[in-house]
Amino acid sequence: MKKKPIKLNPLQKRTLALFQVLADNPESATLDIKTGEVTISYLPEVHGDHVHIGNYVVSGQDASGFSNEAVWRALERKGLIKSAFPIQATLTPQALEFDTGLRDQFEHSDH
Repeated sequence: MKKKPIKLNPLQKRTLALFQVLADNPESATLDIKTGEVTISYLPEVHGDHVHIGNYVVSGQDASGFSNEAVWRALERKGLIKSAFPIQATLTPQALEFDTGLRDQFEHSDH
């Protein structure tokens, strides 16, 4: 029996992609070796029209899912995160492996 693919709307997909970037950064995330889950305990705040996420600069609009509880609930319902909105999100191994196709669209930053 084939597993049904997870479908995400554009905002859910962008938010998951940004969570994945944060999950790679030891300053914002902690890996649970036993479960393979990564807890993000630091969510950057938008300043001006952008937000810094790791080595990336992302438009504030693209990061709007961080403050949208419905997005977090949808990602949780789909088994991708465990939500403690708006404080922290724990990404499941499935979320960490999910290919959003968006990661290369973020702009690297030196500032």
